[in-house]
Amino acid sequence: MIWVSKSGPATSEAYATSAPERAWAPILRGMDDAGRDETERERLNRNLDELLQELRVTQTGVQILTGFLLTLPFSQRFGSLDHVQRGAYLAVLCGSVLATGLIIAPVAFHRVLFQHHERAWLVVNANRAARAGLLMLALTTSGVVWLVFDLVTDRTWAYVAGLAALGFFTALWAAYPLLRAPRSVSRP
Repeated sequence: MIWVSKSGPATSEAYATSAPERAWAPILRGMDDAGRDETERERLNRNLDELLQELRVTQTGVQILTGFLLTLPFSQRFGSLDHVQRGAYLAVLCGSVLATGLIIAPVAFHRVLFQHHERAWLVVNANRAARAGLLMLALTTSGVVWLVFDLVTDRTWAYVAGLAALGFFTALWAAYPLLRAPRSVSRP
């Protein structure tokens, strides 16, 4: 939406009402959705709502994965893991905890900054945390696939399965959407 006053067309800075929102306006300018008739504030609210809604799906899955991984040391077979398998288990457990923290971080950001007029900062950094969380989730899940295949078959098949899982996540979560992304939009 372009709003014209006596002083000329408004920019995204004009829609920002607080100093922090005005500071983020140049970064967010390229994030607007073509064809929407909304103010900067409305767009920020919508972007945050959409992001938090998307994270609800991911949060459940990553929490279940972390809970599952936390129970494994108490199983009977855990004592028979070799040194490499124990290292892989600890790596995927740490990755799962990191993914959980990163995916839940936007909710914590929102709670801490509630009514502090930091919506622009919140949208940009919640997006960064969500992306990092998805990356950790892809790595962790691929590591779990590697570990399970290593336990059930052998190490060669474990590498094949782990790399196949990582390739799948890379293709589906990164490459496929980027093929569709418009080239002119700048990303924070």
